[in-house]
Amino acid sequence: MNFSEVFKQTNQLCKVSPDGKYLATCVQYRLVVRDVSTLQILQLYTCLDQVSHMEWSSDSLFILCAMYNRGLVQVWSLEQPDWHCKIDEGSIGLVSSRWSPDGRHILNTTEFHLRVTVWSLCTKAVSYIKYPKACQKGIDFSRDGRYMALAERRDCKDYVCVFVCDDWHLLRHFETETQDLAGLEWSPNGCVLAVWDSCLEYMVLLYSLDGRLLSTYSAYEWSLGVKSVSWSPSSQFLAIGSYDEKVRILNHITWKKITQFEHPAIIDNTKATVYKEAEKRPGVGSDEMPLHNITMGATLFNTQSKYEICPLPVQIPVVKPDPDRASPKIGISVLAFSSDSRYLATKNDNMATAVWVWDMQKMSLEAVLEQTSAVRCFQWDPLRPRLALCAGNTKLYLWSPGGCVSVQVPTEGGFQVQSLNWHCSGDSLILLGKEQLCLCYMDTDQEDK
Repeated sequence: MNFSEVFKQTNQLCKVSPDGKYLATCVQYRLVVRDVSTLQILQLYTCLDQVSHMEWSSDSLFILCAMYNRGLVQVWSLEQPDWHCKIDEGSIGLVSSRWSPDGRHILNTTEFHLRVTVWSLCTKAVSYIKYPKACQKGIDFSRDGRYMALAERRDCKDYVCVFVCDDWHLLRHFETETQDLAGLEWSPNGCVLAVWDSCLEYMVLLYSLDGRLLSTYSAYEWSLGVKSVSWSPSSQFLAIGSYDEKVRILNHITWKKITQFEHPAIIDNTKATVYKEAEKRPGVGSDEMPLHNITMGATLFNTQSKYEICPLPVQIPVVKPDPDRASPKIGISVLAFSSDSRYLATKNDNMATAVWVWDMQKMSLEAVLEQTSAVRCFQWDPLRPRLALCAGNTKLYLWSPGGCVSVQVPTEGGFQVQSLNWHCSGDSLILLGKEQLCLCYMDTDQEDK
C-alpha cells in the first residue's frame, strides 16, 4: 500500500472522472484537473467565485462548477480548454445543479424550489419543470439514463413525474399515497421506483414505470419511521433503515419483509466476529494481545492502532440521544451494499463508533468493527467485497471477509481523514481531509486476501 503526496482542496470537492483517467479538485475558485496515474496537472480553470458544487459529465468530457451564492454555473471542456459555458439563473437563485445522464443537459433547481430549469449545451434550448418538491431526494435517474423521476408538490399533495430524458417529455404523472414525500429512488434495473414518506410516517411505496402501485410497506405507526433506503445492486433487495435501530429487508418478488437486522448494545451472536480497535503508543510492546492483522506504514510519533478479535458477548458503546433536538442521533442513517450484493454495511447513529457488516446470503451478522472514535464515512470497493472506512483521524481502515487492517496515513502534519472515495477500478482510494487530499494505492497482489 502506497500513498501520494498531499494536495490542497476546498469543501471536499474532489472527483475522479467516470472513465477513471482524471482527478478534478477545487481550490477556492480554481478547478484543477490532474492525470490520475501521474498526478500531473493537465488543466487549470479559473471560476468567477468559490465553487460550491463540482461534477463530471457522464462521458468525462465536461466539468460543471456551480456557485450557489452567485446563482451561477460554469461548464469547462477537457478537450477544448478555450471553450466555456456560463449559466446565470439571475435573481431567482440557485440551490442545486446537476448533469443529466447524457452529459449534454444541466438541471438547475432554483431557490425555494420554484422550478427546475433544463439547459441544453448543444442547442441552448431551455425547458422548465414546475413544482419540484424540496425534500431529501427529489430527483433520481434510472441507471440506463432513459428516465427521470421527480417528486412534485402542488395543492398540498405529493406527485411523481416520470420524464423521458431524450426530449424531456412527460411520460407519467401520478399522485402518491404519502403525507410528506421525503425521497424516491429507482431500482438498479429500472423496473421499480421506491418512494418513502418523511420520518413522521412509516411508509414505503413501490411503483412500476407506468405508475401502478405494486406494494406498500409500513413496519409500525406513531413513532419516527424511515431514516434511510438503499437498493441492492442486483435489485433483489430493498433495505430500509429506521429510527427503531433496525434494518428491514424486502424481497423483489412479493415485496414482503424477509428478515430484519437488529443492532443490540450487547452482541451475543456466535457466528459474528467483533473487531475492536486498540490503540498503542510508540515504544509499547506489541506482543501482549493477539492480532488479527498488523498495522502498516505507521509513523514514529503517531498513535498506532490494531484490531483485536473480541470474545463474545461484547458491549457496544451507546450514546443516548437528546430528545429535545431535531433529527435525534438514533437509528440507521447509512446503508451500503457491496458491489456483488453479498454484504450490507450499516451504521446506527447512537452507536457512532461501530460499523455492522451483514451477510446477505446467510441473512445474518458477519462482523462488527468497533472504532475508538466516531465513524465518519465508509464505502465499498466498486469491484470487490472490501470496505474502507475513516474516523476523522490519521488512519484508514479496511475490512474484507478475510479480516481487518488499520493503516497509518504517512503524511506530515497529521492528515486527518474526514471522508474517502474509491477509484472506479478499486485499485486506489482518494482520502479527503479538511483542506487536503491524498491518494492511497492498493497493493494489487494483496487485493483478494
